[in-house]
Amino acid sequence: MQFRFWPKLIFLFVVFAPCFYSFSQETEQGFTPLFNGKNLDGWVGNKSSYLAKDGIIVIEPKGGGGGNLFTAKEYGDFVLRFEFQLTPGANNGLGFHAPLDGDAAYVGKELQILDNEAEKYAGLQVYQYHGSVYGVMAAKRGFLKPVGEWNQQEVIVQHPKIKVILNGETILEGDYLEASKNGTLDKKEHPGLARSRGHIGFLGHGDVVHFRNIRIKELTPTTK
Repeated sequence: MQFRFWPKLIFLFVVFAPCFYSFSQETEQGFTPLFNGKNLDGWVGNKSSYLAKDGIIVIEPKGGGGGNLFTAKEYGDFVLRFEFQLTPGANNGLGFHAPLDGDAAYVGKELQILDNEAEKYAGLQVYQYHGSVYGVMAAKRGFLKPVGEWNQQEVIVQHPKIKVILNGETILEGDYLEASKNGTLDKKEHPGLARSRGHIGFLGHGDVVHFRNIRIKELTPTTK
């Protein structure tokens, strides 16, 4: 008796499976993976602290603070989607429009990746919490998932405008040149704010953080 249901199940699969596939393709149309899940091909920088394991980029700092891992390619305007998992007290950053040398927070731009709820960060400046453009623009807080859970983040950059969506909530939106026209929040020079192209990367501070499902959609052509 049970075998009579197989033709119906096969029919349903044939009819509806393409729909699910099309939906998946449509929602990610135009995106290119930055991480192949197997190794760090296409990335440059500290490949001793940043490792590819089981489809995840794992930061396992060995002394020295973890260092940076950048895309080999440069990007201009883009939409970047990725997932990250924090450990207690973790601190990292997402650099963009950055050169390979120098402090990306100043010679490029840095979005904070931070365990906002860690007690040791209670006294930070507003521009140092997760999702903020470091030293320039402060993000809204309260939308990170509990430490150990995976967060989803989308970063949309159309120089000089930026939008950061964390777990479905817009936590930052604005123009970083406009925000800094009368001086930056940290009172320091940020020449990288004027850059409209550069590398994207993870900026380590000695803490364990995991990244996966990293993909990008370029909004304007780049030559490198």
